[in-house]
Amino acid sequence: MQVKTVPNRVHKVKGFVYEQIRFLRDVIEVDVRPRRGSRPYCSGCGRRGATYDHLMRRRFAFVPLWGIRVFLLYAMRRVDCRCCSVTVEMVPWAEGKRHLTHAYAVFLARWARRLSWQDVASILTTSWDNVCRSVARVVEYGLRHRSLDGITAIGVDEIQFRKGHRYLTVVYQIDQGCRRLLWVGRDRTAKTLLRFFRMLGRRRTAAIRFVCSDMWQPYLKVICKKASQAIHILDRFHIVARLNKAIDEVRAAGAKELARQGYEPVLKHSRWCLLKRAENLGKKQWVRLEDLMCYSLKTVRAYLLKESFQVLWEYKSYHWAGVFLDGWLKRAMRSRLEPIKKVARSIRAHDALILNWFAAKKQFSSGIVEGLNYKIKLTIRKACGYRTLEVAETAIYHALADLPEPKLTHEFC
Repeated sequence: MQVKTVPNRVHKVKGFVYEQIRFLRDVIEVDVRPRRGSRPYCSGCGRRGATYDHLMRRRFAFVPLWGIRVFLLYAMRRVDCRCCSVTVEMVPWAEGKRHLTHAYAVFLARWARRLSWQDVASILTTSWDNVCRSVARVVEYGLRHRSLDGITAIGVDEIQFRKGHRYLTVVYQIDQGCRRLLWVGRDRTAKTLLRFFRMLGRRRTAAIRFVCSDMWQPYLKVICKKASQAIHILDRFHIVARLNKAIDEVRAAGAKELARQGYEPVLKHSRWCLLKRAENLGKKQWVRLEDLMCYSLKTVRAYLLKESFQVLWEYKSYHWAGVFLDGWLKRAMRSRLEPIKKVARSIRAHDALILNWFAAKKQFSSGIVEGLNYKIKLTIRKACGYRTLEVAETAIYHALADLPEPKLTHEFC
């Protein structure tokens, strides 16, 4: 089999012929010419026109063959178009002035989903910019051709993009059969989330039945305004995280008070004994926790309140879960522990949204959202961060949005 047969089999282009193939050290050059009698397509309007002239030959990077770089060489024709006057022809293997073929761009983008962009550029002997442009090209195509119909459950959250309170708002589809990223926006304001609902449209927004989010007030206002028909479920993860933070504050204050009064530092090295769930404690931590329970300390009272709150998630009835929550809130407000009372006031202000978890039959929670957030953090960490927000958004869409890819003659990987 001749080498010329390979491009004809894996990347056949209508109206063009692979003519001559040359080996030049570590590069393979493939000459491409139009078929005799074929008329070029105008790159402006897509109509056929008469050939006006030829430009100098251009090199288009193609998928490497046997580890050797491959370039397609073609002298593009100028088209005398009736609508657009004289323009350069449109070729099926590349777009505009880009020097990467469609096949090579998709090839790079697929590897960029598995490895860091720098690693892909190093292994395939190309530049980081080429990998970035390829990913952006595939993401742009995917966003244009993806389907947003059939979305019934979404999760809304924010992630920290950089230091200095630089956040991104992320919206996921969390339906049982489809979990993917839908949208990324700068900052975590009400205007940011409003842009998502404008992008989604009124008809698709009206089809949403469940929304999961945290207690961030701008999100609550926008969701109440735009998706009032949906069951809004507050994030269980963040509620427990707030309780843990309150216990840590009580423990730190108690440790300082014991040290100031000259008592034995019984709270020293007890942080994770109090914050971990009981089933995750080690043997030494269990012994340490049992010793702490013998003392009448504010920290012990805060820990017992936190552990009793976990019983809420075991209820199945919306009504009895509400009765339990009311009782727990009364005990928390009488605890004389200000950090615990602060959390209790926040829970009381949003108790209806917390109980919606039972109205949704425990089908949805933000645990799914936190898992997807972790994947975003891994994507950013794998690249050691991104300099611009635009590139970061492209990488996040590429990793989590499950976007369709351009159709190719041959699947290269």
